[in-house]
This record gives sequence, structure tokens and C-alpha cells, in this order.
Amino acid sequence: MSKHNSLKSASTVGGKRSVLKRFERVKLMKERGQWKQGRSPIGLPKTKHEA
Repeated sequence: MSKHNSLKSASTVGGKRSVLKRFERVKLMKERGQWKQGRSPIGLPKTKHEA
């Protein structure tokens, strides 16, 4: 019996993610100068990776 394509390999899981985690968004916003000190990390805008 063969495996379904979605279950075959874990190596395909490590692909490019389109959504960043909260700590990654805060770090990226700090690098871009968009982060204000004391701001709540809840409800951050979506950000994309640098290409």
C-alpha cells in the first residue's frame, strides 16, 4: 500500500512560510523602524519577508 503524497516526506514541510510568527514580526518591525517602544505585541499587522 502506498502513502498519500501529503504524508511522504518531512523535507517538504520546511518550505517558505508566508506568515511570520509574532516574535519574527516584532523583530522585522524593529529593523524597519516601525516598532514603537511600549507597544502591545497583540494585534500586529501582517508583514512579509524581505525578498
